[in-house]
Amino acid sequence: MNDKIIGILGGMGPEATADGYLKVIRATNARKDQEHFRVIIDSNPKIPDRTEAISRGGASPVPAMVETAKNLERAGVDIAYVPCMTAHYFIDYVQKEVSFPIMNAFVELRRYISANFPEVKKIGVLATSGTLETGLFEKYMDNIEVIYPNTVTQNEKVMRAIYGENGIKSGITYGEPLELLQESAEELIENGAELIISGCTEVGLVLQPYHITKPFIDPMEVIADSIVRTASIPLSSK
Repeated sequence: MNDKIIGILGGMGPEATADGYLKVIRATNARKDQEHFRVIIDSNPKIPDRTEAISRGGASPVPAMVETAKNLERAGVDIAYVPCMTAHYFIDYVQKEVSFPIMNAFVELRRYISANFPEVKKIGVLATSGTLETGLFEKYMDNIEVIYPNTVTQNEKVMRAIYGENGIKSGITYGEPLELLQESAEELIENGAELIISGCTEVGLVLQPYHITKPFIDPMEVIADSIVRTASIPLSSK
C-alpha cells in the first residue's frame, strides 16, 4: 500500500516543481486514484536564487528552504526531495532542521549510472554556473570524469537558455532555449562525453533524449523513481 506521504520542497522553479510532481505520478504503479501517494507540495518561489547566492554572494536560500521544509514536516510528510539540482548545495543544512529524510538526487544519479551505464568514464553536464562552482558533480561522480561546456558556451548558451529574456525561467520551453542546449550538448559529445546529464531541472523541461546523439539522463526522473520505490517499502520491511 502506498500509504506514506511524499513531500516536494519546491518553487525552484515553479514549473520544474510541477514537472517533478508529474514524474512522481508516472513513476507510481497505480491502477486507480486511491493507489497513488499523497503528495504535499510547498512551491515557494520566494526562496532566493541559488546561483546568485553561490556565485555572487546573494541572499542565502537556506532560511527560506528550512521554513518550507518545516511546512512539509508539519503536514506530516514521511520523505521528501528537492526538484532543484543547484539547491542540493544547501541540502545538508536543511536536513539538520527536519526529522524526515530528504533524498539526494546526486546520490541517486550516481547509483543509476553505476547500475545502467557501468562502462561510462566521462559525462557531460548542462547546469547553472552556480552548480558548476559547487563541485557537486565531482563530489558524487567518483571515478567518472565530469566535463562542462567551455566558458563562452556556458555563459552565452546554457545560462542564456535558462535565465535569458527568452529563457526557460521566463516560461519559454521551445525554440531558442532548445537550440542553445542542443548545441551545448553536442559540443560536450564532441569532447568525449558518453552521457549528457541534465544538471539543472529547467534543462530537463526542454532537452529530451531524442534531441541529442548520446544518452541523456534527467536526474529528476531518477529521483522520482527512487522516492516512489523507497516510499513503497512497508515500515515493517525496513
